[in-house]
Amino acid sequence: MRFHVIGLPHTHVTDAFSSCAFTNKVANFCRMMKGRGHTVFLYAGEQNTAPCDEHIVCIDEATRAAHVGVGHYTAPAWDIASPAWRMFNGNAAAAIRQRAEKTDFVCVIGGLAHKPIADALPDMLTVEFGVGYGGTFAQFRVFESHAWRHMHYGAASGGDPCAADGRWFDTVIPGYLEPEKFPFSDDKDDYCLYVGRLIDRKGYKIAQDVCEDMGVRLILAGPGAHTGYGEYAGVVGPEERGRLMAGARAVFVPTIYVEPFGNVAVEAMACGTPVLSTDWGAMTETVIDGVTGFRCCTFGEFRRGVENAPTLDPQTIRDHAVSNYSLDVVGAKYERYFERLTHLFSGGWYEGCLTRR
Repeated sequence: MRFHVIGLPHTHVTDAFSSCAFTNKVANFCRMMKGRGHTVFLYAGEQNTAPCDEHIVCIDEATRAAHVGVGHYTAPAWDIASPAWRMFNGNAAAAIRQRAEKTDFVCVIGGLAHKPIADALPDMLTVEFGVGYGGTFAQFRVFESHAWRHMHYGAASGGDPCAADGRWFDTVIPGYLEPEKFPFSDDKDDYCLYVGRLIDRKGYKIAQDVCEDMGVRLILAGPGAHTGYGEYAGVVGPEERGRLMAGARAVFVPTIYVEPFGNVAVEAMACGTPVLSTDWGAMTETVIDGVTGFRCCTFGEFRRGVENAPTLDPQTIRDHAVSNYSLDVVGAKYERYFERLTHLFSGGWYEGCLTRR
């Protein structure tokens, strides 16, 4: 199979931009598909470390840097009218058209912000291969969790959940990671950790309030302005993030909104570290309550989660993450999904039905 994988105009596909979950997804998707023997074309910025058959530069560094400005690279708007998005989408569509074959897949990660690419290639099959965002457009979508898939179906029903219908060629494939980047440790220090954007809806203040109330050391890492309780480690790269996660007593993922997936949770588990999360969204699928962490609904439950985290077995937690979210496991799921889509070039939904041939 042949994949045209589209990056983002404000990042490079390198570890230096690992705080962008979508860029990580692009890099690891390339690793999975290329590692399984498929052809991968990557359309991205000037720098790239992901394996691919060809890296096509779709935006110059000056335009990318101007789009990011003085803020963090995760902050720029996904505005298709901006010079950066117009340049990126236009160049990507033109480059794909030059390389395209009939049964290729165009794989986008930007939702509506990447729609101009699909619009310019109406004869190609476009897949949103990692839906962890709002506005979708493609006929073929891979959601990061069942919770998020159902949120989209409910929203599309016009507000009446009883009117929601499913779609045959959508699917759910969870997020994924390279286990070797997340060191395992069963020797935990006595601190808790929060990793993520420092915004209210990510729930970092819950971590602060709980740890302050208990007198437990708290380390926070991620983009944003830190105030209040805890030690701020700044924005950390993969190596430092793994070290902090491996040593933590527990990692807080108390997202207030319905989380589409939550990479931090599975990364922490890959280090053998319990997760303290809310009890909705993707956490109901990734966090096994009382085994790999605790799903909490009250302040007291978060408190008890901190107290009881040392009773959970780090090796069991690690094994759960590796057996469900490693590139080998998830890559096989993607391969099966795209093999299903290849039926659209022949029998479609009726593939395998002798009377329809």
